[in-house]
Amino acid sequence: MRVTSRFISTIATLSVLIGLGWNSQPALAQTETITIAAANSLKDALRRILPLFETEHRTINVRVIYGPSQTLRSQIEQGAPVDIFLPSLFEEIDQLEAKGLIIQGTTRAFAATSLVLITGTTLPAPVSTIQDLQTVPIRRIAVGDPKTSSVGKVSAQFLKHSKLEPKLKSQYVLGEHSRAVLDLVAKGEAEIGVVYRTDAISNPGVRILDTAPVSSHTPVRYGVAAAWTAQNITGAGDFIEFLLSPAIQTQLQEFGFDRVSPEVGFTQREEVKP
Repeated sequence: MRVTSRFISTIATLSVLIGLGWNSQPALAQTETITIAAANSLKDALRRILPLFETEHRTINVRVIYGPSQTLRSQIEQGAPVDIFLPSLFEEIDQLEAKGLIIQGTTRAFAATSLVLITGTTLPAPVSTIQDLQTVPIRRIAVGDPKTSSVGKVSAQFLKHSKLEPKLKSQYVLGEHSRAVLDLVAKGEAEIGVVYRTDAISNPGVRILDTAPVSSHTPVRYGVAAAWTAQNITGAGDFIEFLLSPAIQTQLQEFGFDRVSPEVGFTQREEVKP
């Protein structure tokens, strides 16, 4: 076959174009990760809203670590690589902030909820209100462990304030966190339990009997903050802004959360009345 000078010239031109990147795919934007340490009671809500965040911020991947708020706080204190802390009690952020372990200016309150008395749907307890617990015998009551969970700390305040602790303490069945308390009641291992409304509202195995008075415990306010170990501060800021947006606040209400002022902090919270 005779190779013409025109053919050689064409091949040379194609080689130059390929070398310059002609007909090549555009480079993909580099993705980054933000790590969120979140309370177990936020699991259902985050499963709904995190895909929305990743859709809006396509260069950010979200990694979530769930656990009891106190355990997560302890891990952050020890240097766990966390960008965002989402405990179920604002007090956990306060404790980190007091030690200088929160990035200044990132702390916000984003939701609130109530403490409720629940029973199982299969084997309901013969009570309707908190007052009934003064007279109706109860064999087992599931509560969070105050040493490991925020709901346990708040439940202990409520039971002491309501003067139910002396009567019921010997019947306590401790759960490591709120989801564990829910399981104990749903499976019939405890007749009643004390949890956050946000945990109980979407669980078909339990039903809410009554709501604890606001004055009986520290108000349950969920906070968000960037931890001192944050590696992606810009991404953390984007997430905080996203969480406080009107559209996401509306979605959180579907999971039983109440709106609060985003500026709520420790000094603005009510103290438990004796």
